[in-house]
Amino acid sequence: QRLKAAVHYTVGCLCEEVEEDKDVQFSKQSIAAISEIAFRQCGTAGSSAECFLILYRHAKRTTVTTDDVKLLARRSNSLLKYITQKSEELASSNMEQKEKKKKKKSSSAKGERTPREQEAAMTENEDSNMA
Repeated sequence: QRLKAAVHYTVGCLCEEVEEDKDVQFSKQSIAAISEIAFRQCGTAGSSAECFLILYRHAKRTTVTTDDVKLLARRSNSLLKYITQKSEELASSNMEQKEKKKKKKSSSAKGERTPREQEAAMTENEDSNMA
């Protein structure tokens, strides 16, 4: 009951924020309906997560992958789309970072200086010339 009341309170707060931003009003009945739907959805997700946990233990896996999360979110098309989009953004960002590291390693292995190192060396030469 306390958890359900907490969900209802949180939904009420979110509805108040939307009311201020969008200049709309929510009735008490609509807030109660949204709260009930959110609570039931969490229950469904929780039982699905519990099933996944059982399967993981059976398969002796210890890592949850993005594909596993997508499978859990499959009942909500908008949530699945959002998770897929964020997953692709993260993968793209990770690839860019790996490429930058490779370039940096290869340039330092060849004895080349990075732009910052070149600038520092020029400043050091200028300082020694002034002395």
